Amino acid sequence: MEKNYNILNLGCAHCGGKIEEAIRKLDGIEEAVLNFPLRKIKIKGEITDALLEEINRIADKIEAGVIITSDEHTNNEHEHEHSHDHCHCEHHHGYKSEKKVINKDITLFITGIVIFIIAIISENILHFRFAVFLFIAAYLLIGFNVLKATVKNILKGNFFEENFLMTIATIGAFILGEYSEAVGVVLFFKIGELFENYAVAKSRKAITDVAALKVEEATVLRDDRYVRINSDEIKIGDILLIKTGERIAADGVMLEGDSRLDTSAVNGEPVPLTIRKGDKLMSGCINLADTFSMKATAAASESMISRITQAVEEATSQKPNIDRFITRFSKIYTPVVIIIAVLTALLGSIFTGNSQKWIYSALTFLVISCPCALVLSVPLAYFSGIGAASKKGILFKGGNSLEALGKVRTVIFDKTGTLTSGIFTITDIQVCDTYNENELLRICGSCEQISTHPVAESITSYCKNSGIELSQPQSSGELAGKGVYAILGNKSVLCGNEKLMSEKNISIPHMSEITLGSVAYVSVDNKIIGRIVVSDSIKRTSELAVSQLKQMGLHIVMLTGDKADNADAVGNSIGIDEIISGLMPDEKLAELNRIREKSGAVMFIGDGINDAPVLAGADVGGAMQSGSDIALEAADAVFMNSEPTAVVSAKKIADKTLRISYQNIIFALGIKALVLILGILGYANMWLAVFADSGVAMLLILNSIRTLKFKKE
Repeated sequence: MEKNYNILNLGCAHCGGKIEEAIRKLDGIEEAVLNFPLRKIKIKGEITDALLEEINRIADKIEAGVIITSDEHTNNEHEHEHSHDHCHCEHHHGYKSEKKVINKDITLFITGIVIFIIAIISENILHFRFAVFLFIAAYLLIGFNVLKATVKNILKGNFFEENFLMTIATIGAFILGEYSEAVGVVLFFKIGELFENYAVAKSRKAITDVAALKVEEATVLRDDRYVRINSDEIKIGDILLIKTGERIAADGVMLEGDSRLDTSAVNGEPVPLTIRKGDKLMSGCINLADTFSMKATAAASESMISRITQAVEEATSQKPNIDRFITRFSKIYTPVVIIIAVLTALLGSIFTGNSQKWIYSALTFLVISCPCALVLSVPLAYFSGIGAASKKGILFKGGNSLEALGKVRTVIFDKTGTLTSGIFTITDIQVCDTYNENELLRICGSCEQISTHPVAESITSYCKNSGIELSQPQSSGELAGKGVYAILGNKSVLCGNEKLMSEKNISIPHMSEITLGSVAYVSVDNKIIGRIVVSDSIKRTSELAVSQLKQMGLHIVMLTGDKADNADAVGNSIGIDEIISGLMPDEKLAELNRIREKSGAVMFIGDGINDAPVLAGADVGGAMQSGSDIALEAADAVFMNSEPTAVVSAKKIADKTLRISYQNIIFALGIKALVLILGILGYANMWLAVFADSGVAMLLILNSIRTLKFKKE
């Protein structure tokens, strides 16, 4: 059984990773996946009350005050999504409100800063001999939570965490007479946490804004009258009334009325969408004009906005490979640095006799040793990337997908429904003999009524919309892959492609050349009376998307099952580099593997049922929201506005996220390595050390959330 649990009072990403790993090792647990920014953990296994108690005991030991509780056991009073202090979130008896906790911390912090300033003035200007007591008071006020968490963790046997390191280092500085440095270290440590809390809260808001789109109540027809019900009670087939300014609670079809929808929250499209009777509607959109009624085609829990929320939340819980590397690295890093610090103090004191210098160097080591900034900043970059993408109507199903897209050098498109609209329409009519266009359409449309082929459906739909009255044939049948035959008005009629006419030995007269589309020839009593050309229109942003992707240095390929003439006409008109047509689904996958062997990681974008194997087989599969459910399920990313330019935005966000992650790793390790070397040589003081820890943390975190500022196209 798989279930989500809330983690209350979790402040440290590093400790969160330890909790996740410890839970995985318990008997009865199959998997545990931490979603640090949302403070949730997904646990798979048979969770008994006793096992949950053991999980909480372990979590509290790793980080004092942490509580893990199931969603249904967490009420509003319990949910402290405090962006709390790093590794020292308190467990308040009776669950005091978040506001009280924050006010208390701020009061202590500000009072401590004031006393610290007075202490510096007293020592350096007034030469007050008892200024040390002011420094101690400032230290206790500013570092109250650090000291409290250290004591709790020591009692639980947990030494390898940053509060312990910070406490030892600052107390050591006091002993060595470096009073201002001791208080300064803990002060900047706290300031760094404030930046971290701000960054996590800001990136989390980008995700929770999506969840906020869910509609709690809806107006539904019950017993011939409209009543307000909880949206979770909406069933398929229910009739909903959508008033002006109201958000749609479930996916459905418009029954009557005309209106306009704000779809920006769902697909990122800023232009309102005009809707009429019969149009499909997505949950999460806002009615901007007249009240209308609709029929639900999905329950609220299965509608688009619920699927978006689930996809985004799951995405933030999946760790990219870089994130996993940082987690593994941190397990070794901190203990090794502590051992080096101890050896530095002992050996330096023994060989030089200057114990104060080498103890000070060792304390400097301790200040910079905790890797929490690095552990948090990398997943925060991916979390911000996922948030930025969701704002543009792009749903990544995991941090791995975002990372993989950043490495993609070839983008492969399907044609129909991806680069083209997938909506076929009549683009050319040519008649022969004595027939006119309406007669040709009436004969062809009457015969094509039995077929579900897109070409047939587009012809019959065109006839009905044009007011052409169709007749029922005396008899009819379909010839797979060729067309239809019928007896209409005691005449033998054939409607189909060139192959069908050739098989029936019907000669086709000379007609104007066709560059794009599918042709339906119509014969009456074995004589061609005309032809109808049906084409799939190219999407308005296809050419722009291909051009922008090529400017980014990407190779663009089209894989399609359509015939060569149509594929070449579409591909060449929008600038595709390589066009491969006439492919069956298994052949598409084989071609994708061939391209990957040649050029590396590939992304495939499609929308149909037949695209599912290729979407699953690609390094990154992208599906248009207008596509089939199977394609959406198989894809790693879903584009809510179904426009090819969304692929460009997704690639830019992925590239930026990957670039920021590497920047964070290189900068953090480089600065820490430099300060460690200076510390060993005795040249690094506490101020430099605190920059290497809290200062670097601030810079990395601010760098990580730059992804949220992704420019609008």
